[in-house]
Amino acid sequence: MGKRRRVDETRASKRRPAVVGGMAAVVVGGAAFGVYALYGGGAAAENGSTASSSSSSDGKPKIKTGPLTAAEVTSASTAFLTSWQRGEVARAAAVTDDAKAATALLTGYAKDARVTAVTLTPGTPVGAKVPFAVKGTVTFDKVSKPLAYASALTVVRSTTTGEPQIDWHASVVHPDLADGDTLVTGESGTPPVKALDRDGAELTAKAYPSLASVLDGLREKYGKKAGGKAGVELRVVRGTASKKLDLSDKTVLELSKGTPGEVKTTIDPAMQAAAEKQVAAKPRASVVALKASTGEILAVANNGKGFNVGFLGSLAPGSTMKVITSSLLIEKGLASADKEHPCPKYFTYGGWKFQNDDEFEIKKGTFKASFARSCNTAFISQAPKLDNDSLTKQAQQVFGLARDNWSVGVPTFDGAVPVQKAAQMGASLIGQGGVRMNPLNMASVSATVKSGTFHQPYLVSPDFDHRTLATASRTMSPATLGQLRELMKYTAQYGTAAGAMAGMSGDYGAKTGSAEVDSQEKANGWFTAYRGDLAAAGVVQAGGHGGDTAGPIVAALLKLG
Repeated sequence: MGKRRRVDETRASKRRPAVVGGMAAVVVGGAAFGVYALYGGGAAAENGSTASSSSSSDGKPKIKTGPLTAAEVTSASTAFLTSWQRGEVARAAAVTDDAKAATALLTGYAKDARVTAVTLTPGTPVGAKVPFAVKGTVTFDKVSKPLAYASALTVVRSTTTGEPQIDWHASVVHPDLADGDTLVTGESGTPPVKALDRDGAELTAKAYPSLASVLDGLREKYGKKAGGKAGVELRVVRGTASKKLDLSDKTVLELSKGTPGEVKTTIDPAMQAAAEKQVAAKPRASVVALKASTGEILAVANNGKGFNVGFLGSLAPGSTMKVITSSLLIEKGLASADKEHPCPKYFTYGGWKFQNDDEFEIKKGTFKASFARSCNTAFISQAPKLDNDSLTKQAQQVFGLARDNWSVGVPTFDGAVPVQKAAQMGASLIGQGGVRMNPLNMASVSATVKSGTFHQPYLVSPDFDHRTLATASRTMSPATLGQLRELMKYTAQYGTAAGAMAGMSGDYGAKTGSAEVDSQEKANGWFTAYRGDLAAAGVVQAGGHGGDTAGPIVAALLKLG
């Protein structure tokens, strides 16, 4: 559409519908789209010809195929936006590929969200994607406030008719909506909260962008317990699918302020500021820092707004999982730090042929050398001597993971180490297969090694609401713990983590990881480490080797301790 055009009813004198054959063709920005193009006929092609349907030899209409033309994208998006703006919900929904869902959400936009005087301004299409600006007014109980935001839609070709239509998702109506979510304006059922850092200063999403979803989670859990009073707001109410992802309701527009209650967190402002700075330098980076002796969460940061990978991510942790696997092998007498341990180029197990990065091998090397260089076959070669549930039990009983019982203060994913067999069990030993973790989980792993005991991470003290924190059923023996610390210290000094941990002083240790992901050119880079009473872990998705990508992020935080 070149210049930005506005679907604006306020200029009716310049945009009166042109009547063609008894039907109105909407005129937008001075350009008229014919009735045939808007309501189911062929759209004018870019060269001025008509791309209409033709009949096949049996007389049945031939379904259009092929890429959408610019004119088809424009006609479908204009028909949808014009109808939505006019409040013609049925007509707008008819232009989508899911009329039922579109009807429900667009009806609720006016009825439940109470948005009126809607003006939609299309931007310049990029292929089949059309950005547009939304302006309107939200009114509740004689209180009104303007609403403005940006959204986008995508035009696709119908698989049944071949006609252009809107690829329907709730995010078309508002970018914060996931499918199944709704927008509602009214008295908030949950009073606002003022989240405080460990020093008593207020935490805001403006100062710390990564905490936006965390602040939403704190309000959802503690709004009714913190002594505040609800206000009136337009908010996203999460549906079933979003709740399964532990996404919290979100405030879009506040019409009248409530009285917030206060919730003190364990966030360290200096550590949080440093974490925000570190992840900003790398796309798709996330990091979490803990106080090892208590489990207090000092910082969580993610590059970009939205999903909190640090707390809710579910990613294969790669070789950082070898910290847990090593504790298992040492306990069972299958490995010892300074004893010779096999590290061949390849090892076949369960019908899969496993290999090391660049197919390296360590001849007559120790287990310490295999851990420091992250030898995959050194671990998978021990799979035949383990039970299918050995790793699962170790993760749950010693490291407190994968039990879905953490009570952090906001929603978290607590790791997954499913019982597997054959090749998948072997892959799990090196953090692949079905194992899933996030930086919070892996920071806790390093914290457990440093402190010697699992302390469930938490963001809000259990004293605030008298909740019970998760515990582990047993601890490692002093001998196992000592060897594990030796492995991580050696790796931080001489192994794959040495570059990132260079210049570190005091008591410290680390482990790197690279997790392969299907259809992803580069692996996810992982790093977990501790220094003194600090433990931290990070991931850079599609970043490559963890020592080069996540390592510097984690090390920068540890140096603050």
